[in-house]
Amino acid sequence: MARLKTDLLVIGAGSGGLSVAAGAVQMGADVILLEGHKMGGDCLNYGCVPSKALIASGKAAQAQAHAERYGVADVTPQVDYAAAMGHVSDVIAQIEPVDSQERFEGLGVKVIREYGRFLSGDEVQAGEHVIRARRIVIATGSSPLVPPIPGLESVPYVTNETLFEMRKKPEHLLIVGGGPIGMEMAQAHRRLGSRVTVIEGARALGKDDPELAAIALDRLRAEGIEIAEEALAQEVRGQAGAIEIEAKDGRVFKGSHLLMAVGRKANIERLDLDKAGIETAKAGIKVDASLKTSNRRVYAIGDVAGGLQFTHVAGYHAGIVIRSALFGLPAKTRTDHIPYATYTDPEIAQVGLTEAAAREAHGAALEVARFEYHHNDRAIAERKTTGLIKVMVVKGRPVGASIVGHQAGELISLWSLVIANGLKMKHVANMVAPYPTIGEINKRAAGAYFSPRLFENAMVKRVVGAVQRWLP
Repeated sequence: MARLKTDLLVIGAGSGGLSVAAGAVQMGADVILLEGHKMGGDCLNYGCVPSKALIASGKAAQAQAHAERYGVADVTPQVDYAAAMGHVSDVIAQIEPVDSQERFEGLGVKVIREYGRFLSGDEVQAGEHVIRARRIVIATGSSPLVPPIPGLESVPYVTNETLFEMRKKPEHLLIVGGGPIGMEMAQAHRRLGSRVTVIEGARALGKDDPELAAIALDRLRAEGIEIAEEALAQEVRGQAGAIEIEAKDGRVFKGSHLLMAVGRKANIERLDLDKAGIETAKAGIKVDASLKTSNRRVYAIGDVAGGLQFTHVAGYHAGIVIRSALFGLPAKTRTDHIPYATYTDPEIAQVGLTEAAAREAHGAALEVARFEYHHNDRAIAERKTTGLIKVMVVKGRPVGASIVGHQAGELISLWSLVIANGLKMKHVANMVAPYPTIGEINKRAAGAYFSPRLFENAMVKRVVGAVQRWLP
């Protein structure tokens, strides 16, 4: 065994681990990075990047089929599914160098392409190496959760880790799971010409504001996607090309292919965490607000830490760890300013509290400012008028924002900035947005908050009247 010592050992080369390694080595720390599979992790290879690339192919097909309203003849898109997946592979290939072993070795990181497992509280074995580290960061991410549905073990299925290897278009794709992954892939495949049925045991897009989710789901159903809710999968049977799913209530769904998209599980099986005295919970590794585990030398970040499972959260965690592990500075996480988006068309985005959560937390003190897309001139010009923004406000300060509509994922960033910095609605109202842009929707939401105070206020009208009589 080769024995190594380092300041910082990072286990996992996904988005969080790479961010820690890059930041730490460029600030002067000695860094070793372990990765037993693909550099870039789930986001680059199986998640954010390939899914958004396939969504882009679906949008291109949809644009051809629905161009008449812009004065351009509709045409039936000639979809080459293998070529669409080739586009996905090309997008991954273009981004890969940024996450590559060569780049990180160029920065000064020692990269070992092996899985790591703990030998003790400060030692990890990776292949033929035993590494002792002053600080260790676990960034092993998560994998698709495949529930033990009877019959599933004998029926072919894909997850997000194998979906993008397909080159033959599914005739009829069955998707178990109506969350973001399931609904995004449902719409992409429907637009590329597959029949699609989504089977959800509870409510589709169940973590989103119900009013906003309903707007998105109406669009998906209008495009021909069958969405079966309260349909808990009880049995799977059949073979390749002829698969059946029976729900607990007796409904039977038939299709040619099956995508399992019911959730994620933390990647902790290989780590031998007990040998390092690291405690776990149902969702992953237990961490405190500083992302430290029960072993104070060891941090856990990203999906494996059991909280919000988003690439940008892993990046945010990386910054917290760098401040703590490299500089010894106090640094704690917060979640109220963390945005997320589902990239269906229309998109759904959220930051902070939903309306229901805000009402529960703040009661009568809550005000909800609303503005609908069909009042936005740019949305009208682009025929993207389906949508709504809601901003939850307490004493002039936003505590949450929910958006469904065109570019919702872009619009939500402003509200993350506002909440992160404790700004008020007046600061958004003071902003000047270029005309005509979808971004004006954010400012108009602030206007909707102030309008009753200005235009329906008897005192304001009396003051204006008095001033007008006094002015020459």
